[in-house]
Amino acid sequence: MVKPSAVNESDPTPPGPPATFNGYGAMAFTREVVAFGPRTVGSPAHDKLENYIRTQLKWASVEEDSFTASTPLGPKQMRNFIVRLKGTKPGAIVVAGHYDTKLLKDFVGANDGGSSTALLLELAKELRSTLKGGKRDGYSVWLVFMDGEEAFEQWSPTDSLYGSRHLAEKWQADGTLKQIRAFLLVDMIGDADLDILRDTNSTGWLEDVVYQAATRFGYQSHFFRGSAPMQDDHIPFVMRGVPSADLIDFDYGYHNAFWHTPQDTLDKLSPESFQIVGSVVRETIRQLDLK
Repeated sequence: MVKPSAVNESDPTPPGPPATFNGYGAMAFTREVVAFGPRTVGSPAHDKLENYIRTQLKWASVEEDSFTASTPLGPKQMRNFIVRLKGTKPGAIVVAGHYDTKLLKDFVGANDGGSSTALLLELAKELRSTLKGGKRDGYSVWLVFMDGEEAFEQWSPTDSLYGSRHLAEKWQADGTLKQIRAFLLVDMIGDADLDILRDTNSTGWLEDVVYQAATRFGYQSHFFRGSAPMQDDHIPFVMRGVPSADLIDFDYGYHNAFWHTPQDTLDKLSPESFQIVGSVVRETIRQLDLK
């Protein structure tokens, strides 16, 4: 196990019980999301998924951040969904993930697109239950369903991360970025053989908090055994100075045998993996609330 150097084992355990997560609930959401089929931007299934997200979040005030992206296949209408759960402290923690799937034949993206969508939906449900008087005790939490993460042709700075590039630029222009205390990204986190990478493009101290949260549950064997620089939806925020951590399992099947293939199906996922990642995300939020 390669442990983050900044983690101090003498640090006191944050007070209070760690926050847990319903992995079976997230798995159920994944099953419903995948049932729509391939969810490429502009497809009928993509539209159906957007309506599904609206339905699941009808209890919340949901901002629809719509924009037109210039892609190699021409202009595409895209939409980020933003749920803001107000807190008692100034500032916000963002938890984000993408809901689109790559333009590939028969690609349903159970893990790549499905798992992040499902985790956010379950997290919204669980955080809703903790609200008191319409607020949570701590920072506000903003849940962001990103559109257009996938490239249409070849991954490049201009053909990828459409939703996050748009939102980071927008939030920088209107001053919103200054409110963000931490940006947590989840991507491909349902893999039954869970192995979350330590992303060297992420913010070191925030990844250390994630590792501390995992250690509270005894989940540290699933985190940070390897490291690599990742290009993902956190990058536009990292570039603008927002503390960010990408929670991603980029070893999906033997040498990524299932990544961006029709084999990215529900049978490769497990509720236990959702429980692990979801619990660590919730505990990371709880630890950040105490800082």
